[in-house]
Amino acid sequence: METEILALTDGFKPAERTDWLALVEKTLKGAGVETLRGRTPDGQAVEPLYIDGPRAIFSPAPRSGARAWDIRAAVSHPDPVRANDQAIENLTGGASSLLLRLDPTGERGVAVGSADDLGRVLLGVLADLAPVALDAGFLGPVCADWLAGVAKASPAAPLALHLDPLSAFARSGASPGPIEAHLIAAVQVAARLAETYPKASLFLASGGVAHEAGGSPAWELAVGVTAALAYARGMTRAGMTQAEAFSRIVLGVSVDAEALASIVKLRAMRVLWAKVTAACAVDTPARIEARSSDRMLTRADPWTNLVRLTSAGFAAAVGGADAVILANFTDAIGLPSLLARRMARNTQLILMEEAHVGAVVDPAAGSWAIEAQTDDLARAAWNCIAAIESAGGIVEALRSGVVADAAATSRAALHDAIATKALRIIGVTDFPDARPTPPETEPAMAPPAAAPPDPRLPGPDSRCPSLSPVRIEDLAA
Repeated sequence: METEILALTDGFKPAERTDWLALVEKTLKGAGVETLRGRTPDGQAVEPLYIDGPRAIFSPAPRSGARAWDIRAAVSHPDPVRANDQAIENLTGGASSLLLRLDPTGERGVAVGSADDLGRVLLGVLADLAPVALDAGFLGPVCADWLAGVAKASPAAPLALHLDPLSAFARSGASPGPIEAHLIAAVQVAARLAETYPKASLFLASGGVAHEAGGSPAWELAVGVTAALAYARGMTRAGMTQAEAFSRIVLGVSVDAEALASIVKLRAMRVLWAKVTAACAVDTPARIEARSSDRMLTRADPWTNLVRLTSAGFAAAVGGADAVILANFTDAIGLPSLLARRMARNTQLILMEEAHVGAVVDPAAGSWAIEAQTDDLARAAWNCIAAIESAGGIVEALRSGVVADAAATSRAALHDAIATKALRIIGVTDFPDARPTPPETEPAMAPPAAAPPDPRLPGPDSRCPSLSPVRIEDLAA
């Protein structure tokens, strides 16, 4: 038998924009529709209604395999033994890869000072099955060699060396020796390890340091893209082809509680990458690692961070991130407890396994609002890229203060938005908890002793205005 098809629109007049405008004018009692128009942090208009609009050339992230994206768990406990416990806990609890934050002082990561120390952290971790990524600042080349030594039995291991001296330079405002020398050292190690580990990614090109300093989405993307260009140029000078150089770079993008804006940012990064690689006659899809924003996390009411992180994780999945790192909701107040670490993993697992957010390749496709805003942001970021390249590239743009000045302007705008209540922070500016019950954190501990290698290279230190991280709640003070 044939199924009857019901034409639900029969008898209804097709909706026209003029009909919508008439309703808006009636509701606004004479005020113009322009009063409903918003602005992004980069100044682009956010229209109240999109009928159709420009669509940037966009290639969505491929979705294949058992999992739609890589659930990457950050490990940063200062004690290498506890860090190993947490690495194994994360992997058995549902994470598919690890990000190791390394700091020989133990202040901002695992106190690792040798290959043996790193081996202790990764004891029981099968690097060919669970990719390991690094976050080691100026010690990146040294730590990359340590990781290569630990994984020597697995030449097919998909390591993520995440060499990124530019972010370390921008964050600290100085480099121990010329920053150019650090770039050369990173490239030399990358070129050498590329042959041994053909599946390894070598560099992380991220604008996250600009985001955490209060920078706007366009400037964050521009810093990431121009860093990628600097790393690709270095690898080609070392003898790699352009195709291989671009294929060994991972792009870093921050995602926060503004889900739609974060989706747009991820999609815009793919648009920019497609434009840059096409200009270089390379056909290499973007690989994006999305990290939840640290600047959005609050100390005043850490429980509300759970909602912020869920929104960020949703945006990362919908926006097409290849790997996603969600912070622990207590990161703003101390070392994470078992509960906090479990929530960081399970938030992603629920989005993936129960909400099936990754079942569609590009869920945002076809939304005129998102398509138009993706195009707007990509164009704004392209202008910022042009400004950085005109300054002589990302190193000179950092050194001259071009990037820092842009971040300062965006940071001031965030402060004004909070002051005028255009930006509200639940638990801080609105609805503060009268009887706060802080979540449990692990007890603070004295950093263990680790004899760090010296990251200094010959020559005078390079300096730039530092992109110091801020917290949005501190801008409300």
